[in-house]
Amino acid sequence: MFIETWAAVLVLVALVVAGVPVVFAFAGSSLFGLVIALGGAWPAMDLVGQTALSGIKDYNFVVIPCFTVMGMLIAHSGAASDLFNVVNRRLRGVPGRLAVATVGGNAVFAAVTGVGVAAAAAFSHVAYPVMRANRYSRSFATGCIAGSSVLGLLIPPSVFMIVWAILTEQSVGRLFAAGVVPGLLLAGMYALYCAAFATLRPASAPESERVVQAPSRSESLGALYVGLLIVITLGGIWFGFFTPTEGSAVGLVGALLVAWAKGMRWRGIHQAFIESGRTVTPIMLLLLTATMFSKLVALNGLPQEVQSILESWGLGLSGTMMFMVAVWFILGCMIDSISIMLLTVPIFWPIATSLGIDPIVFALVGILVIEAGVLTPPFGMSIFVVKASVPDAELTVREIFIGVAPYWVLILFLAWLIYAWPPLATWLPSRM
Repeated sequence: MFIETWAAVLVLVALVVAGVPVVFAFAGSSLFGLVIALGGAWPAMDLVGQTALSGIKDYNFVVIPCFTVMGMLIAHSGAASDLFNVVNRRLRGVPGRLAVATVGGNAVFAAVTGVGVAAAAAFSHVAYPVMRANRYSRSFATGCIAGSSVLGLLIPPSVFMIVWAILTEQSVGRLFAAGVVPGLLLAGMYALYCAAFATLRPASAPESERVVQAPSRSESLGALYVGLLIVITLGGIWFGFFTPTEGSAVGLVGALLVAWAKGMRWRGIHQAFIESGRTVTPIMLLLLTATMFSKLVALNGLPQEVQSILESWGLGLSGTMMFMVAVWFILGCMIDSISIMLLTVPIFWPIATSLGIDPIVFALVGILVIEAGVLTPPFGMSIFVVKASVPDAELTVREIFIGVAPYWVLILFLAWLIYAWPPLATWLPSRM
């Protein structure tokens, strides 16, 4: 048994339980383990410095801030509101029209931002007041907003997929392609649930008696701008005109043009960049410190040791996969999703590879299960973002958790479906 690695893991768990921010827990436990493993502080500090420098210089990391700023600009410019209004007004006669429009708007919004937090905040301001004005229940309205906000973690350009690709050295473009069909399928499942709920419980989602007007010219233009941005950015990546990193830069320039066309000026653009920095900085710091932890894991062969333990339990392929899913889901109830990925993927990835699990399938199942953790108590990052963003003092966190429960159940169902029928995730990447 590799004492130094397990000691570092125990230190990491102890620091997290004690309430130390995860980024510092990763850094402290990694340094502690490396000092023991390398026999001194200076060799450990040299390795940490080299790891941090190589991480900062990694060309692939540029994708994360570019796509985040892109999404923030779209949200702040009012294009997200235009998108919701256009979808809403095209769904006349659909049960739970406003909830279905929220799902549809989030699905499209997800294609211009890989950060679910941005979607949750944007649609809390855009969709919630409209739903409450139409007498939707608080639980159903906020559950729909929080539940559909996580579509951005699956539909490209997902920050989750970018982080997963960096950790496992996979192609970002192939993972983006793999998320398209499952992402659209999940959005469809969400929309069907909303329509069914509104039909079975009309008191919680009544149909408005007001006449639904056609979208205005300004709203149609805003939605069209978002559509063109998606086609240019993701289309360019999939058809090989530019790499994902180059595509993120193209998307950022396009978002700036959209924001300017929507009347946004330097003050608003500056604010969007500031908010993006607040979102991106913790992610980048987590990536750097988690890379240090990955070095320690690789140095001492922890994945091989965990694999031998699992083999001794006789779990087999499906049993091992179920074990990983259980770990992801339980961790999702306690810590944030990016931290779960950074903590577990360096250990689980070599095990999955050795067992012959398809890399695309494993990535999608892992992302989906971790994604469910964004919605589960007691952490539920999206739930607390919605609670903070919704202009309703009477709304309770409990109401949001109740309303969002069906959404994470559907996420877990889709994860099982992909594992049972891999072409759902692998078909589109195989055509690239």
